[in-house]
Amino acid sequence: MRSESPLRRLCALTDIADGTAKGFRPPLGGFTGLFAVRQGNTVRLYLNSCPHIGMPLDWAPDKFLSQDGSLIVCATHGAEFAIETGRCLRGPCTGDHLEAIPFEIKNGEIQIAADAGL
Repeated sequence: MRSESPLRRLCALTDIADGTAKGFRPPLGGFTGLFAVRQGNTVRLYLNSCPHIGMPLDWAPDKFLSQDGSLIVCATHGAEFAIETGRCLRGPCTGDHLEAIPFEIKNGEIQIAADAGL
């Protein structure tokens, strides 16, 4: 994904183990941050906010995925989301989508827009 504003480092790709997710805290005073899911060299980056009522998705730090790692799961309602698209497959927000965040991978680092708020 490409951003039009200047970029800044979010983390190294290697900071996220293959098949896992990593959360990034919101700015001071913010409610939701971001989270990334890595599958090999493919990364998806989303706002950490369930489209149902805006609650953070993780039930513990960096715990965003189902037990088998195939879905993103909302800790509040158990809604399940496709990793590849962020689309809610099951739960109170079925058919809605997680908000994807534009990013680039440069020199092994995940970079986001400087004005992304984190």
